[in-house]
Amino acid sequence: MQETIFVYALVAALAIALLIAAATDIRRRQIDNWLNAGIALAAPLYWWAQGLTLWPGVAIQIGLAVAAFLVFAAMFALKVMGGGDVKLLTALALWLPAQMFLKMLVVMAIAGGVLTIVLGMWHITRRRRDQIKIPYGVAIAGAGLWALSPQLTAAMHAVGLQ
Repeated sequence: MQETIFVYALVAALAIALLIAAATDIRRRQIDNWLNAGIALAAPLYWWAQGLTLWPGVAIQIGLAVAAFLVFAAMFALKVMGGGDVKLLTALALWLPAQMFLKMLVVMAIAGGVLTIVLGMWHITRRRRDQIKIPYGVAIAGAGLWALSPQLTAAMHAVGLQ
């Protein structure tokens, strides 16, 4: 894996996009399409910068994203997940190797469970049981940042921030 400043810049941009996704989901309970599209459309630049081959490298990333979309779109159809969450997870699948993506999903599920319990209790104590909407983009973004943390740490070392 060739670690270059360009790779670091792309990973840093993805980290910023994840922070924006979390912030907008907290504020508006919505993750904007332009943000998800930007994350997805930047993935080929990342593949190129990483030296990923078309076969099997890029094909695996696209296959992972298609599989993620199908699974999470089914969850959307069952009304257990928002559309912005589905698109954000699909876009992240374009960036992360399959094994790391699966680990990220476990971290996301744990963080999402904690978030759901905390916000559920908060809504109940404020007598707003009918208004519970969980900003799951926070759990997705947090897990995504966790998955990117080795590259983010390496990037900070490369530019002398650590």
